[in-house]
Amino acid sequence: MNSRLLKELPDLVNNDVISQEVATNIETYYQTQQSNSPNRLFVVFGVLGSLLVGLGLILILAHNWDDFSRSTKTLFAFLPLLIGQISVAFSILKKKSKTWKEASGTFLFFTVGSSIALVSQIYNIPGDLSTYVLTWILLCAPLIYLLKSNMLAILHLVFVTFYAYEIGYGNYYSDETPWMYLVLIAIALPHYIQLLKHKTNNNITSVFNWLYPLSFTIVLGTFVKDLSELGFLMYISLFSIFYTIGKIPFFDSQKLRKNGYLIFGSLGIVILMLTMSFDGFWSVEQLLFFAQEGYLSLVLFIVNVLILGFAFYKHWIKSFNLFQYVFILFALLYLGGLNLPVVGTIIVNVLILALGITTIKIGADKFHFGILNYGLFIITALVVCRFFDTNMSFVIRGLLFVGVGLSFFLTNYIMLRKQKSKAKTLKQ
Repeated sequence: MNSRLLKELPDLVNNDVISQEVATNIETYYQTQQSNSPNRLFVVFGVLGSLLVGLGLILILAHNWDDFSRSTKTLFAFLPLLIGQISVAFSILKKKSKTWKEASGTFLFFTVGSSIALVSQIYNIPGDLSTYVLTWILLCAPLIYLLKSNMLAILHLVFVTFYAYEIGYGNYYSDETPWMYLVLIAIALPHYIQLLKHKTNNNITSVFNWLYPLSFTIVLGTFVKDLSELGFLMYISLFSIFYTIGKIPFFDSQKLRKNGYLIFGSLGIVILMLTMSFDGFWSVEQLLFFAQEGYLSLVLFIVNVLILGFAFYKHWIKSFNLFQYVFILFALLYLGGLNLPVVGTIIVNVLILALGITTIKIGADKFHFGILNYGLFIITALVVCRFFDTNMSFVIRGLLFVGVGLSFFLTNYIMLRKQKSKAKTLKQ
């Protein structure tokens, strides 16, 4: 974006849009910004180089591992760790560049994991994978703040998610719940908050805007044990929280591709509702709420209400948006609809249709073709689902698809005409 603006400066000066002095000041400003900011590509290659060096050393040692004595093996187990600690200390004490800190921190992170694994193997120390990963995470967590490293924060999130996945999904016969996941996620939150405050529009902040909801989405299922039916209620509440957070002006004012909360929340709600629009879902005879899943559903519901109430208090909600209230409607439906399969199925189908119309309206109000077509896609998905579980004739099904196709064309055409007329009005 900056380079494009700099290229257009001569044309702006020639057409008397800006003066030569202003053009010079703009060029000087961007050159200063570029010199003070680290080379992103260099940071990426520095981190990648650290990963390759660490993996290369592990492979070399693994090839000759059986030929070494126990003392030699122990030396090799701790040598990469020592090198990593020296490089990190050098980066901190000498106040080296961001690239140095990211690369040395990444190298030390993986050497900690390899050292733990090697020592355990050399001395036959028992333990399971989840305990190993947890120890690794806790030992490396302080490095996030010592080095102010984004890469270490990303690795922390990835490995924390894997830790919860291993406990909740890895062992089918285990009833253990990864409560420690909540503590581990909280450890990295201050770093994320600082990024939101000081680097709101940076790409690295956008990465975290996607990673956090992705991690919560993967891990929430590990808290579902006995009452799998309540898992749907938990996920609807979680996606509603994401959507409401994404509609906060701080996130909603950013480009859509940077707002992972809004996209995860919207897609999650739509996909779950489509899953529940089939007859077979609403056929549970009895549902108990006095279990872990019931309490978690209640907590998520309360968090939803608090966030929504705070949004009203701050006057962030200026118009009705069904996505922000669907968790209330669905909770009420879930409490009574499971014993009334026909009623539950009909209401969910009506809700999906309403969500599609709501999305189309949002897209039309914002003149956003992506959001507009997403709303049409929701309605199309609903039609496709009903194509497979109803006894309508092929003529009626065909007419439905023709109608949806025409709606795609006409809606986009009308939107385009409005956009062109609005552009002409602004020019005049």
